[in-house]
Parts: sequence; structure tokens; C-alpha cells
Amino acid sequence: MAKNRVIPFGYCMRNGEITVDFTESRAVIKIFEEYLNGRSLLQIAKLMESEKIRYTADSEHWNKNMVKRIIENEKYLGNDKYPQIISEKFFNQANEKRVSKATSVCVISKELQEIRNHTYCLECGHRLSRIGGNCRSAKWDCRNPDCYRFEYQLTDQMIIGAVLTVLNAVIANPSLIENSGEISAYSPIADVIRKQNEINQMTDSVQVDFDRIKSELFRLAEIKYNCCSYNENSQKTVQLRSLIDDHEQLNTLDIGLFKSCINRIWISHFCTIDVEFINGVHIKNLTERKDENEHSAQCNGDSCESADGN
Repeated sequence: MAKNRVIPFGYCMRNGEITVDFTESRAVIKIFEEYLNGRSLLQIAKLMESEKIRYTADSEHWNKNMVKRIIENEKYLGNDKYPQIISEKFFNQANEKRVSKATSVCVISKELQEIRNHTYCLECGHRLSRIGGNCRSAKWDCRNPDCYRFEYQLTDQMIIGAVLTVLNAVIANPSLIENSGEISAYSPIADVIRKQNEINQMTDSVQVDFDRIKSELFRLAEIKYNCCSYNENSQKTVQLRSLIDDHEQLNTLDIGLFKSCINRIWISHFCTIDVEFINGVHIKNLTERKDENEHSAQCNGDSCESADGN
């Protein structure tokens, strides 16, 4: 097992004084150069091993934490009786880059956070997960253990592009979000008919119990009321039209408009992205694949057809 270093890499002790180790100090300079040239900490660690540079006297093993400690060690500036190996400018450039990378790895924009809150798997209804922070390999997937993973890489731009296409199609043709559903509906159940028959029998009786009939009529009215439903989608359609009418075409996603207009984004395992508006209308963007569905409006590229609000 390798021993921990007492003196930082790049230095050695001679005649009771800390001095520069020629081989190690050259490696320190190379580490800073490679890092500023774009190599990762792990890549630099492997480079040190490939060049047979020992981190300690009895070990050639390197890891990214060793490289990181070297890059952030201020002793290389000539502090605490240590001779200078790295210039202040060089040191600051490397550490500004290190801090910048550390603070941006897992941070995503507010826009993407909002989209994540609205995006669901069409197959299981589970909210999709976004994996990868701010890196280029970030992707979306269904993490529901009872469902299954996407067979393609779903990226931020695929979702944002699909939503942007749908919103621009609706702005250009507001009739796409019209909902023809009834405002209210009455659907009687068997209890209504049964209660009505009971009241009819009571009124046909020789001795009429008016108080009881009155009570049963109130009960009948309550049952009928519970059979009535009110659909708010028509009001929400009016709200949508007020937001979209005369709106300019979007070059980038307007997150305020997105939050006001869209209820959910449904994504299938067959690469279709279905945008559900607040009034229940669904519009599919089929840029990647084309799957016919008679109950949904469709965006093929930049165009959409009429939608069914159910």
C-alpha cells in the first residue's frame, strides 16, 4: 500500500530544506498545461501513469483526486517556504476553470426544470427523469421499474423543439385548440329511475304522506344533481385564445406562455411527443415518427391538423 506524501508532489527535502524536485516539478507544470488544454482530471491521471511518473516513491498509481489536489495547491505559488513552480496567472487560470466546471455540472436552467415538471411517459404515466445535468450527454428516460427504458436518446432539444413547433402551429392556426365539448351534461343513473318510481307509487296511494313525498323529492333532486357534470374546458379555451391570438411566432421557447398554456407533455417509447393543453386538447408532434391517431391533432414538421379535445 502506497504511503501518503508528507511533502507535496513537486518538492523534496535536501539538507533539511524544502527544494524543487526536477522530475516532479516538470510533471506539475505539465498537469496545469494539460488541464488548461482541455484534458479531464482522469485523463491527466492516466497520462501520468503512462509516463511512469511516481506520485510517491513506491507507487506509480494516480487518480483524479491526486490531480485535483495538485491544481488547487497554493504552495506551487511559492508560499510557506515552498519554492515557486507555477506562475500566479497560470494557477488562477486553471482554478477558475476548475471552479467553473464544478458549479455547472449538475445545474439546469429554470426552463428545463419547468419542462421536467410537465413531462410524462405516455405508456405508464410516470414523470420522466432527466439524467446528466448540463453535460452534452444529458437525456430523458422513464425510470419507472414497472415500465421500460427508451430505445432512443431523448434530448432537451427534441422536447423543446417539439413544444416550440406545436406552439407556433397553434399561434398560426388558433382553431387547433378549439374544444367542442359540451359545457354541462346530465347522465342519469339507475338510482334516479328507482327513486322516481318510488315517488310515483307514493303519489298514487289512497293515503298520501305529503311530508314523506316532500323529503323523497329533495332526495331525488340531490341524486339528479350528482348526475350533472360541468366542463371547464370551454372557459379554458377562451383563456388560451386570449393568450395566443395575435401572438408573434416564437424563435425560442417562452416559458411563461408554456406554463400558461400547457398542462402536460406526453412522450411515448415510439418517439412521439404529445402536447396536452390546459383545455384538454392534445396535439402531437411527429417530426421523428409518424403514427396516425384519429383522436389527436398532428404536427408534421411545421404544420398541424385539427384536434379532438377528448
